[in-house]
Amino acid sequence: MNYLKTDRAPEPIGPYSQATEMNGFIFTSGQIAIDPSSGEIISSKIEDQTRQVIKNLQEVLLAGNSSLAKVVKTTIFLSDMNNFAKVNDIYREYFGSSKPARSTVEVSRLPKNVLIEIDCIATK
Repeated sequence: MNYLKTDRAPEPIGPYSQATEMNGFIFTSGQIAIDPSSGEIISSKIEDQTRQVIKNLQEVLLAGNSSLAKVVKTTIFLSDMNNFAKVNDIYREYFGSSKPARSTVEVSRLPKNVLIEIDCIATK
């Protein structure tokens, strides 16, 4: 197993890696809306947080020589399912015609009280 790391995405806030690579697959840890340059949450708006989360995922995937186009599965964790439509609109901006399998669940709380967290599985 290979651990992936990039300075272009936030440092993990616990004892885990940004992603692992095994057998041609990349498994990312959940990304939240932390700006990697400041280490701070970027906004309190779901739209801004969603964009930052996906940008963070992009950078982790790039560190493993992959991309959003190679994502086969995502999991989205929302603090409020009422944000589902807004998240879908932004998700569509980044994934376009690519339609990876996806699960979306509402959770009672996320790290640092963010509104959204996303993880993914991609091929190389």
